[in-house]
Amino acid sequence: MADHIAAYGSYLEQEKHASANTVSSYLRDLNQFRSWLLENGAADLRRVKTDTINEYLRYLERRGKSPATVTRSAASLKSFYGYMQASGVMKANPAKAVVTHRAERKYPEILTNKEVELFLEQPRCVDEKGFRDHAMLELLYATGIRVSELIGLNVTDVNLTAGFIRCSSRGKERIIPLYHGAVKALQDYIRDIRPRIIANETETALFVNMNGERMSRQGFWKIIKHYQETAGIEKDITPHTLRHSFAAHLLENGADLRAIQEMLGHADISSTQIYTHVIQKQLKDIYNKAHPRA
Repeated sequence: MADHIAAYGSYLEQEKHASANTVSSYLRDLNQFRSWLLENGAADLRRVKTDTINEYLRYLERRGKSPATVTRSAASLKSFYGYMQASGVMKANPAKAVVTHRAERKYPEILTNKEVELFLEQPRCVDEKGFRDHAMLELLYATGIRVSELIGLNVTDVNLTAGFIRCSSRGKERIIPLYHGAVKALQDYIRDIRPRIIANETETALFVNMNGERMSRQGFWKIIKHYQETAGIEKDITPHTLRHSFAAHLLENGADLRAIQEMLGHADISSTQIYTHVIQKQLKDIYNKAHPRA
């Protein structure tokens, strides 16, 4: 049985070019299914019937697995058996007719405009750390870039005269414009602060820690949490919260969905369309609060 799963893993990597996380997730689901089959006296993945898969999914539900986990497991099995059918190992896909309870969709948390203003006001520009943190947070919200992209920026990626940054990620480069506040924050940091805190003049990183070396993900995460606490914002703020807020606020102000997709670096429009649903949900929540049911 393990040979079929291993071959499927190779298929995902080499032909489907699936990400490492996707491959790991699918194979984990399949190995868990295989273990359950063995515990129940079955020894051949090729002899599995639709009823067997339905029973396995009910087993996951009885164990308290979330609807999202059960749905993902069903998707993994459908994909695997689709591969088995296409490869000629099986005549039919026993998971094709399986139906699961639709998991409630979780929308990303976003900050209101007032919460963003409050959060961005927290770094005090009275010392090197304050100026640096202010520039980092302004840039993150101004562009919606990922935290890995933020800490990966070099000084040469910034063009303050033209008002944009050049961001390279996943083999692609994109140009993202900056608003005046972010340009000003970066000007102050690059001109007056960065030269004083870099470890040596050969350092290329745009943002460095107080030891003068490139900022780490963990270091930036601590900065976010510190300013969330000082702002007294109850929502759980992560670097991705600012990315989501950037996209939703652009959409609220009439920006084109395709333009937002390009700035965020999404591979397809479906990833960006979720912000339309986020805004609709917000409006519905506001309406329900203003018009409570009797």
